[in-house]
Amino acid sequence: MDPRQDLVTRPTALITGGVGGIGRAICHTLALNDFQVLFTYRSKADKAQQLEKELAGSGHQSFQLDVSDSVQIDKLAVTTSEKTRQLDLLVNCAGMTRFVPHQDLESLDDELIDQIFQVNWRGSFSTIRSFRKLLENSPEALIVNISSIAGKTGEGSNVAYCASKAALDSMTRSLARALAPKIRVVSVAPGVVETEFIKGLDPEWRERQLRRTPSGHFAQPEEVAKAILYLYKDLKSLNGCRLDLDGARPLG
Repeated sequence: MDPRQDLVTRPTALITGGVGGIGRAICHTLALNDFQVLFTYRSKADKAQQLEKELAGSGHQSFQLDVSDSVQIDKLAVTTSEKTRQLDLLVNCAGMTRFVPHQDLESLDDELIDQIFQVNWRGSFSTIRSFRKLLENSPEALIVNISSIAGKTGEGSNVAYCASKAALDSMTRSLARALAPKIRVVSVAPGVVETEFIKGLDPEWRERQLRRTPSGHFAQPEEVAKAILYLYKDLKSLNGCRLDLDGARPLG
């Protein structure tokens, strides 16, 4: 018997950047809904191991991965194919940024720009490219790219970050057309999400962001996770678009 047979009875998900605030919530939500959860981390192996133990159910596994390294991604795809015959859900959640005032063009140097695009855009594309065959083996495959309202508003941690998320949204539309009908591709674009990173920022900055958010509160990581689950289980016709979870921030 194929040792991967028992894994086909439940959906398998791969989440890049699984140990971050949003990534953790996605892993927990999917595990609670009977997914086999595979997730990646770039560093913090201790947190990855702890998350594996916390997830409901069994068969979950973490993998060290630098999404800016396409060779590593290819190797992970081969490893994954030895564990499961199909991938039902891919969530590109790995990302990076650094705060640089938009008017400070000199501080946004070429190295930082390249880093941001290698992780936020190329890393997502490379992961999709490497896992395409496994996704096509699923009867209802979905790719979710974690974007940001910064890609629409042009307001974010720096100019390159905003541009990388806009590029991610454009890629979502292009690939939804290119990979149809076997694979759906959707962007989920949060505003400010109440992660530990955000909680640690300057209180005055947080207050300014709250004043500009008509809903009066930041999104919780679990809201992003539940939106992804809803996209997979119920919104079968949603494809090639972006779902904004921003508390009406662009109206503020």
